[in-house]
Amino acid sequence: MNFSTALTGNVNSFDAVIASAVPLGGGLSSSASLEVAVYTFLESLEGSTVHTLKDKALACQLAEHRYAGMPCGIMDQFISFMAKEGHALKLDCRTMEGSLVPINDPELIFLIINSNVRHELSSSEYPLRRSQCETATAAMGKAKLRDVTLTELKANQDKMSDVVFRRAHHVITENLRCEEAAAALENHDYVKFGKMMVESHNSLRDDYEVSCTELDQLVEVTLQVNGVYGSRMTGGGFGGCTVTLLKATVVQEAITHIATKYNGKATFYTCTPAGGARELELA
Repeated sequence: MNFSTALTGNVNSFDAVIASAVPLGGGLSSSASLEVAVYTFLESLEGSTVHTLKDKALACQLAEHRYAGMPCGIMDQFISFMAKEGHALKLDCRTMEGSLVPINDPELIFLIINSNVRHELSSSEYPLRRSQCETATAAMGKAKLRDVTLTELKANQDKMSDVVFRRAHHVITENLRCEEAAAALENHDYVKFGKMMVESHNSLRDDYEVSCTELDQLVEVTLQVNGVYGSRMTGGGFGGCTVTLLKATVVQEAITHIATKYNGKATFYTCTPAGGARELELA
């Protein structure tokens, strides 16, 4: 597909107003959601639906690489296009194929907590982490970090600095956690899924070093509430939001506890897995 001609351009000029309920800079895919919403809007104006959801997601990622200068991954664009109500999306970034994982238990809620802090490191540190992972991959003579097992990484630890080793260690163990978490959801094992969330946060904090004091505190106080399965930071880090899986019956208790214990002023959102971008008819 030629991404430069993803849309034919047969659209007249227009004025537009963009309204969003997604917190900006909070690690909740606000950039990707804007890209995907605009693509869907232009496609609707053009009357063209010839491209696959995968192609559309890749085109939006390319726009962020080329015009925003951010070497982002593909996860946010994929879920913004491909989300299905009552499901998570397990994405294989090698094949660019996604598979739906059910999470539609009415007794569960996701609680998003915005720390309402944003540290300036976020924009510069993402490219650095990517470069460090590439350094680890090259040190082991591999084409992709995905090709490296945890055993191989440990066997080659002396070929890289401690920082580079820990960056690669996070990515490799996070891939393993993703597989375990998907299996846990398939089996309705929310205790195991929550454990994977916490381990993921700890790895992001210690190995990848993209968390911050505020996010760590939010996770800590959230886990103090009975009925919380797991919690972790989400997004690029250094501020923004955490995401928590908990029983629907303890949501208000959790909000009250966190608001009391958190040193800052948090904002709370509750949600369940919903569908992706689509055209809506306005009355």
